Amino acid sequence: MAFDEIRSVAAKLEAEIASGPIVPTVTPQEIRDYLASRYDFTKPLALDDVIADVERMLRTWQVQVTHPRYFGLFNPSVTLASIIAETIVAMYNPQLAAWRTSPAANEVERHTLVWLTGKFGFPSGAIANFTNGGAEANLSAVIVALTRAFPDYGEHGLRRLSASPTIYLTGEAHATFNKIAHMTGLGRRAIRTVATDRHLKMDPGDLARQVTEDRKAGFAPFMVVGTAGTTAAGVIDPLPELARFCRSQDLWFHVDAAWGGAAIISPRLRGHLAGIEAADSITCDAHKWFSVPMAAGMFFCRHPAAAAEAFRAETSYMPGKTAGPVHDPYTSSVQWSRRFIGLKLFLALAHLGEPGYVEMIERQAHMGDVLRESLKRAGWRVVNTTPLPLVCFTREGLVTAKFLQALYQRQIAWMSEVQLGDGPPVVRACITSFRTTESDIEWVVREMGRLT
Repeated sequence: MAFDEIRSVAAKLEAEIASGPIVPTVTPQEIRDYLASRYDFTKPLALDDVIADVERMLRTWQVQVTHPRYFGLFNPSVTLASIIAETIVAMYNPQLAAWRTSPAANEVERHTLVWLTGKFGFPSGAIANFTNGGAEANLSAVIVALTRAFPDYGEHGLRRLSASPTIYLTGEAHATFNKIAHMTGLGRRAIRTVATDRHLKMDPGDLARQVTEDRKAGFAPFMVVGTAGTTAAGVIDPLPELARFCRSQDLWFHVDAAWGGAAIISPRLRGHLAGIEAADSITCDAHKWFSVPMAAGMFFCRHPAAAAEAFRAETSYMPGKTAGPVHDPYTSSVQWSRRFIGLKLFLALAHLGEPGYVEMIERQAHMGDVLRESLKRAGWRVVNTTPLPLVCFTREGLVTAKFLQALYQRQIAWMSEVQLGDGPPVVRACITSFRTTESDIEWVVREMGRLT
């Protein structure tokens, strides 16, 4: 099958986005009125016309996250191969719940995940699954950790436990864990917020103190979450120390590396993730730094028996178990029906090769260094420390919200406001596009200087 037309459309759209506005100016009512006036679904419309209209809406009424001057959250520009992969998946619509239904798709995913499992230093017997995103992967980690720590949890729930389980993380960890505590029945008060040092890394001493105090108070600590690349500031927690502590205390050690985990393939960056190989589980999102379309999370677990127990299921209407060393994803993951998520990463890896991906990731890390130095030369103060391409900055007297409003109005770039620890709001800029150049960065910093 030829995909020249997709290649051509993607190249044209890329050029249009790069030369156009980044931030839309539209109200909810404008969009609602527009849709109501054109789409009451009472009669069929020409498909080509509808497609063209939807594209116009997306080009006009959306923050263009694939723009080279989008320095925002982890919404990357996407590789051509991964775009084509999404088209193939939509056409064939494979169902990956059971291996027997989609042998090729399941094995393509397994092959891809085995490659990354090895990069993380996990044993060959570890289990891994693609997920809808980091939230699902983190949820999987909590469920498997609970199942392993408390044998009665799966059959009888939290009521059967003699003590209330507790999870430990910092205030910089992703907020999904609060939702997960709610969803699993642990309750949001099961989350313990561990102190951080001046670089916002988890303080192992405070962690040890809180675990000791909780045990004395009758609680049941069971899980520590270290982050490899926090959302706000790109902080990497002290993973080796946390791993040693968790082993000594028989606690499940989960590393949320949803964004920063891709650095594991980089010779320049992988040393900053030392200790991740000792984790019990890892979250990593391909739709972040591996630059594939959303949604493509991944969950890695070194305890396959615990995952199988946590998600075990058996019904008469699903295909029988296949002989041989395979597993049905619906029996080892949160999801049941599931699309072929992994093809976009497989195809991009096959097309670029590992060296191509390394170059892409290290180039973005270099762009982060370029941004830091350019900001410092222009008189801005950088307030975070990370090897990842995420820069938080401010200057004397800056009113962050007002500054960002002007930044958007003049279509200079898209950045966001963030509060680090107890400090005042600062500006957060993250290099998320492999299309960002040094010229983009220098122009943005120069234009920002004219706003202050």
